[in-house]
Amino acid sequence: MNARVLIAGVGDVGQRVAHRLRERGDEVWALRRTAQADSGDGIQWIQGDLTRPETLQALPTGISHVVYLPTPDARDEALYRAVFVDGLRHLLDALDRSGLQRLLFVSSSAVYGEHGGAWIDEDTPADPPGFNGRVLLDAERYAHAHAPTVALRLAGLYGPGRLQLIERLRAGTANVPRTTPHWANRIHVDDAAAAIVHLLFALDPQPLYLGVDDTPLPLDVLYDDIARRVQAPTPGDGAPPPGVGSKRLSNARLRASGFVPQWPDAREGYAALLDSDD
Repeated sequence: MNARVLIAGVGDVGQRVAHRLRERGDEVWALRRTAQADSGDGIQWIQGDLTRPETLQALPTGISHVVYLPTPDARDEALYRAVFVDGLRHLLDALDRSGLQRLLFVSSSAVYGEHGGAWIDEDTPADPPGFNGRVLLDAERYAHAHAPTVALRLAGLYGPGRLQLIERLRAGTANVPRTTPHWANRIHVDDAAAAIVHLLFALDPQPLYLGVDDTPLPLDVLYDDIARRVQAPTPGDGAPPPGVGSKRLSNARLRASGFVPQWPDAREGYAALLDSDD
């Protein structure tokens, strides 16, 4: 039987998820703050604001699966809490949950702190260094307490339309720490969307997964490889990115669930991205 899926927050990743669900033959409702014209692909658009419960009164009935992945308009703690914690509560309060089989909550590896380059997995205690990680952790806990939830903590996204790093490298403004390795963890946006759909329907899933590719890389190794490909200057030595800690994320649990990333190494993913722009 085809699923009836509500996607709450439909930006770039959400649209990729929606198209994959439609390819499966599922019914898809896409909730976003601004009105969206019918695109002719079978996605049913709903206008509603997760921070304003009065706008969520016309949600469809009989929803079997929910994907929760909104994007706040600004990096502000109050706004993050309004969107991720209060917004989730508003959605669940407004939703007919009588047939709800699974909520896929899209979280972030920002819930982890500094680990000195050590490997971490889903059993590593969360220790958010910033408000964004703290809010997401609170939202994860709310989701698990109020719905049949699987949380997916995504690493850094890259892919079409996400070219800021390449632009900085070409401009010669990107620096990386070289004395002590600072580990980068990435996942291609298409793999992120595929992982969401995979876990939305996985049999007997674990409550938590890390969404990351197979190959954590020292930041200088990744940057140097991309700079070489775009014939940009080799990045200079600099401070690590603030508020991110150095760690290597393991996708062993996600792999064990049967998921196979299309882009297991960000160097290959960036190379394909650059080739597509030529």
